[in-house]
Amino acid sequence: MDRIPLVHASLGEQELAAVAEVFASGWPAGQGPKGKALEAQLSERYGGRGAVALSNCGVALHLALLALGVEPGDEVIVADYSFPAPAHAVRYVDAVPVFADVRADTGTVDPRSVADLITPRTVGVIVVDTVGLPADYAELNAIAERHGLFVIEDAACSVGATYQGREAGTLAPVACLSFHGRKGATSGEGGALVSADPAVAESARLRSAFGIESIFEQGKVVGLPISEFTEVGYNYKLSDIGAAILQVQLRRLDELLERRRAVAARYAELLADEDLLTVPQVPSDRTHVWQSYLVALDPRVDRAGVATELRGQGIGCGHGTWASHLQPVFEAKQACPVSADLFHRHLALPMHAELSMDQVERVTRALRGALRSHAAPTRG
Repeated sequence: MDRIPLVHASLGEQELAAVAEVFASGWPAGQGPKGKALEAQLSERYGGRGAVALSNCGVALHLALLALGVEPGDEVIVADYSFPAPAHAVRYVDAVPVFADVRADTGTVDPRSVADLITPRTVGVIVVDTVGLPADYAELNAIAERHGLFVIEDAACSVGATYQGREAGTLAPVACLSFHGRKGATSGEGGALVSADPAVAESARLRSAFGIESIFEQGKVVGLPISEFTEVGYNYKLSDIGAAILQVQLRRLDELLERRRAVAARYAELLADEDLLTVPQVPSDRTHVWQSYLVALDPRVDRAGVATELRGQGIGCGHGTWASHLQPVFEAKQACPVSADLFHRHLALPMHAELSMDQVERVTRALRGALRSHAAPTRG
């Protein structure tokens, strides 16, 4: 029986042709002509905001915190139910990540939890668009404005989603994007920083290349320009190979997301009457891009048993994402009970643009059988 992978990148002949152009150009490194073209494409997509192509979303978060002036000992509130990249980035600058609990229905950060965590040491909030669903930005931006805090949108999973008619990536003054292999648009690895503040974008651009102007741009100058290193920077550039692939993927994004949405709609239809799980909820004022499709299993269900049975039938699955405050590296002092509950009950089903409806039906049949095999009997 054919395997049904949890994730699969939709890469083909168009992307290969774009890579061939880079090979022919003689500039495969970062910040070359394809990188510049990608940044222009992103800037246009996000309403003229400054865009910096980067090697991944994690480095975008790091550069954003540096550009916003976060100092050692500062507190930054981060959404708890997420891949813990935001908390890692806070630690990179020797600041303190403070974990905010999430909504039980959406898994996105709860504005009430954010408000309760603000102290005199708080300088900002990193909001996560959980697995492709934007958070409650109207409330979150209002809270931040009242307290003089910055807001960073971690849009790693949400490129193409919307909130109240606005596109993810424009929902806060600074946004960080991911183009990892499981995203709607991918270059395998890749990311970007997008900012309404030109100074933030320029800071990120310089720091992403060891603190100097790109060698490609210097090569256009007549003479022998010699850069000076005035501060510590990093090698966070995206290669022109990755940039060329992303240019194609962004042009295909609407098509690829439409396929994911059709898969999500079919899962919801087939699982609507299943009493041993809850399907994802999407508020009416926003749209989801379905980086992942997470179902919440009934507490009676042995999730590990279900996953083992599905994988035994060639069906990929995963645990969802992380309750970051439970990870030993952070030694978090606060509790996030909703996040912890979702961390223990969520199950990720196969989700990508290459899934057929026959495969979706096979997944749901197998899942229903596994749920019944691994559910504790109800006590009368």
